[in-house]
Amino acid sequence: MCIRDRYQRRVRGRFCSIPCCQSIHISRRSRAKAGTLDLPSSVIEFLQGKIGVPEIYGLPEPFTTNVLSAKGLAPYKGEHLPPFNFDALKKDLKAKYETYKFREVDFVSAALYPKVFKEYLDFTATYGDLSALPTQYFILPMTPGEELSWEMEKGGVQIVKFTAVSNGIDANGQRTVFFEVNGQPLSIQVVDKKTLSSEIQQREAADPTNPGSIGAPMNGVVVEIRQEPGRSVSAGTPLLVLSAMKMETVVSSPVGGKIAKLNVRVGDQVKTGDLLCLVELPK
Repeated sequence: MCIRDRYQRRVRGRFCSIPCCQSIHISRRSRAKAGTLDLPSSVIEFLQGKIGVPEIYGLPEPFTTNVLSAKGLAPYKGEHLPPFNFDALKKDLKAKYETYKFREVDFVSAALYPKVFKEYLDFTATYGDLSALPTQYFILPMTPGEELSWEMEKGGVQIVKFTAVSNGIDANGQRTVFFEVNGQPLSIQVVDKKTLSSEIQQREAADPTNPGSIGAPMNGVVVEIRQEPGRSVSAGTPLLVLSAMKMETVVSSPVGGKIAKLNVRVGDQVKTGDLLCLVELPK
């Protein structure tokens, strides 16, 4: 299976995770509302044909045409694309990340997923190469007294034992973590994200009977606010951007009117159905 086919399967999975799109035979109601649906950018690019057209099913119609027309987009003609300049990409990445040892597959990843690959490189620059760390400890926290070992390089085995963590947090929301590396006691300051996330407020829910009460289409984090209270908007005007599992979704106003209330700020975590914005309809 080629890279394009794998990426198509990945985006089709995102497409089918959206409630209104869980069947290739999209409902009549969803087709009628196609222009007002807030879809992830990767799904919109999928509908444009930017990663090719699935050979078996094709793209769902007239849903695809309705979505693209409402957003002022046209189908993507890949055959007219200029050749990709991998030499320039390699030169740019090697200049920005001098210490990273690039492989050829890294440049393909950077070309296909530029934003995600940059996040990976920035993470690696901050925390180092964690590929040798056992997967379960990358995902789940250790418990006091637990010990793990891994080979950082040939012949270089690291043995780490988690001993304790301080009870309280400091003014910056940090706890002190105590551990041993090959028997040597060490400690570091770590931000307690669990404590910070527990302070998230219970949000007001959107009113499904009010078309101007705009709720979150999915769980996510607000990464950008594009409007402000008091401003007049028309149907289809972008209001804000949500990010979830590397997908960014532009939330647009389904109606025209004046923004009476913005219920979120950049960095806020929201759940599906939480009120994001209230648009006052013209009288």
